[in-house]
Amino acid sequence: MPRFSVIVPAYEVQPYLNDCLRSVLEQDFTDLELIAVDDHSPDACGAIIDEAAACDPRVRPVHLPENAGLGRARNAGIRRATGDYLLFLDGDDTLAPGSLRAIADRLARTGEPQVLVFDYARVDWTGEAVRNVRAELLRQGDPEDPEDPHARQVFRLDQRPELLRLLMVAWNKAYRRDFVRKEGFAFPPGFYEDTPWTFPVLLTAESIAVLDRVCVHYRQRRRGGILRTTSRRHLDVFEQYDRVFRFLDARPGLAHWRPALFQRMVDHFGVIAAAPGRLPVRARAEFFRRAGAHHRRYRPLGAATPPGRARWRGLLLRLGARRAYHLLRGADRLRRRTAECGLTAFTRARRAALWLHYRVQRCRPVDPGLAVFAAYWHRGYACHPAAIEAKVRELAPGLRTAWITTPEYAHTLPPGVRRLHPGSAAYWTALARARFLVNNVNFTQGMRKRPGQIHLQTHHGTPLKHMGLDLRDRPAAARGMDFGKLLERVDRWDYSLSANRHTTLVWERVYPSGYTTLPYGAPRNDVFQRATEDEVARLRARLGIPAGTVAVLYAPTHRDYQRRYVPRLDLERVARALGPGFTLLVRTHYFHAPATSVASPTGRALDVSGHGRALDVSEYSRVLDVSEYSRVLDVSEYSRVLDVSGYGRVEELCLAADALLTDYSSLMFDYANLDRPIVIHADDWDAYRAARGAYFDITAAPPGPVSRTEDELIALFAGGAWCGPRSAALRAAFRARFCPYDDGRAAERVVRRVFLGERPALLPPVVPLAERRPAPAAVRTLPNVPAGPGGSGGSGGPAVPAGPDRPAEPRAARRAGVVCASPAASPAATPVTAPATAPANAPVSAPATSLPHRSRPH
Repeated sequence: MPRFSVIVPAYEVQPYLNDCLRSVLEQDFTDLELIAVDDHSPDACGAIIDEAAACDPRVRPVHLPENAGLGRARNAGIRRATGDYLLFLDGDDTLAPGSLRAIADRLARTGEPQVLVFDYARVDWTGEAVRNVRAELLRQGDPEDPEDPHARQVFRLDQRPELLRLLMVAWNKAYRRDFVRKEGFAFPPGFYEDTPWTFPVLLTAESIAVLDRVCVHYRQRRRGGILRTTSRRHLDVFEQYDRVFRFLDARPGLAHWRPALFQRMVDHFGVIAAAPGRLPVRARAEFFRRAGAHHRRYRPLGAATPPGRARWRGLLLRLGARRAYHLLRGADRLRRRTAECGLTAFTRARRAALWLHYRVQRCRPVDPGLAVFAAYWHRGYACHPAAIEAKVRELAPGLRTAWITTPEYAHTLPPGVRRLHPGSAAYWTALARARFLVNNVNFTQGMRKRPGQIHLQTHHGTPLKHMGLDLRDRPAAARGMDFGKLLERVDRWDYSLSANRHTTLVWERVYPSGYTTLPYGAPRNDVFQRATEDEVARLRARLGIPAGTVAVLYAPTHRDYQRRYVPRLDLERVARALGPGFTLLVRTHYFHAPATSVASPTGRALDVSGHGRALDVSEYSRVLDVSEYSRVLDVSEYSRVLDVSGYGRVEELCLAADALLTDYSSLMFDYANLDRPIVIHADDWDAYRAARGAYFDITAAPPGPVSRTEDELIALFAGGAWCGPRSAALRAAFRARFCPYDDGRAAERVVRRVFLGERPALLPPVVPLAERRPAPAAVRTLPNVPAGPGGSGGSGGPAVPAGPDRPAEPRAARRAGVVCASPAASPAATPVTAPATAPANAPVSAPATSLPHRSRPH
């Protein structure tokens, strides 16, 4: 007997049926039968089902002799089902990867409830998925928190009546088959057949559980779906609600649900009446007559009247006043359009007034004591501008600093730093009069730099991907960029900051102009050389990283060839493979955070105070609050996953992490300064390079081991290669090439040169790599890692003896785990042979006294 019987009725869904069937058969949980019911479809649905059955014995084809409709097709599947639980899936929808395992695990954890309710996401014709807007109703509470209203894991509908507000469909639930048979539940004929199925099931079930996870992708077809078909059959909704209330009448013990079901019925009628094109013109009057009759027939005595405009809509439905109902809806539309027009006029007038204000402010003298900073398109206090601003306050206290950002990020500003709202009068005043302008992207196109103003462009990383003018032949990445206007903005720069020779050569070629290059290092990385062991420990405690676990920062980059964020790793699987001694810190690219779910193709995310989100790794977990910064997912016997995509300071995440896992993010160049393990997961390197372009092959000259598949990645961690001697050797060569100036004094050199006007020869000299002592990792003895594909647990290299910068590891810790190669084993001062595939002309560290040089315009 299989665990699940998945019933898929099919009628005129041939373009989507293959995807639907594959989504079931390719689940990692295989104990199932797939009952595919051909509802006498005139297209190729029957043949597609037979082909699937020929390839997989779990498929049980059913061919109905005549078209019976969706409800009766499902009934045919129920009669043939043998599984413990029934699931329904429409032929044009799909199961999300990993859903059946998540459902099975949740059922086991909640004691085999009669009904399990899970979530769905709507997928439109572009492929974009949007989660159910009422997902919060499925929240799984903490069973150990007595104050959590959702702490009860199994319940009756009386204990969580809000579930009635969910979309009343059959395919977002799993039903115990013996419960369905005992109660004699079956689908009626006609449209809206889910209504007289779902309400009785929920009302009758003695045990219900929820799974807070997207399991079904609900396809929103442009045409052809039932809800987009104009038909008199939408009048079937009245018979379906007759069946619901007959069910209540037959069970007096459920009479207290009558007000709630009445209101759901009225709301449903309102949706149908408001939906354009659903009802034929000649059926609209009949619809309102019958809606009024149902309203009067089933309205309970003393029923509460909804507030606001819903009250009037309900009254008009009750009276069957079709014309008045549509008149009210027309008045609502007119009111909204009038408000939109007024807002547009106000916006245009305000824009004109601000432009005039800016012109007036440009006539006033430049303020020599004002410096204006911004970063990442006003996303808060971050990156190189933040490090420089802090150093300005330290070395030039006479200067006033202001930061451009929105209220959403105001909490990131240090005390005493003035906030400028983008687009405000104060913002335009500051841009017109400030002596110093600092940004890691370009200021608005409307700004006109004045004589006497100094513009410092810090950029925000070492370029691996193509940038600037190199995007002219990369339309997927350029996305309509106006290169003429780009060069106009570049011409405003007085200084361009560079962290290494590679960066200097790229910036001067792709952003040609007359600025001065400052090869002083990356100011945001200064903290890597100054932070102490205690500060690292405090950061980890703030983030909720358990003491003694290895924190791996996973930071994937943006893909220009994809329209939206697509997870590259199944974090559920990776978390299981790493084991209990690891914590994954997941940080998506800032283009996607914090609005995008990042867990995995099967996971979900919750916004938490603007700082972080909890990742749902199937059902091995519960969510724990961690300070005000984020929520961490406890994966109990597996590992923990913490989404830190909304955390403002990436440098602090780097300090807290014991290793970095990335693909092509420029964060690898920064993290290399810490001399901690780096793993490159290059599963789509060829596609990425083809779409965006790259300045060198990161898989040939990497900062650490490279994986091409998820299995290879797991094997790297399982075998210890991620932190072994070869990893250290690759990292040393990478640091020698890309980290020549990041000695902890980059911000000081910038401030002294740009803000204080000191001569380059008097700036602090660069500390050689061999003499630097970056902040130590919190965990240097790593726990045993379970065997993974292609590898087994074990040492990644010999134990490293204690040195002046490395305390001796406790003997018990050495017995319990693997000691990875460290900087002491292969110091940067020792010559390291680069990989055979590394470029032969890799640049070396420039002299500490090298002068900034003038860029030549192309």
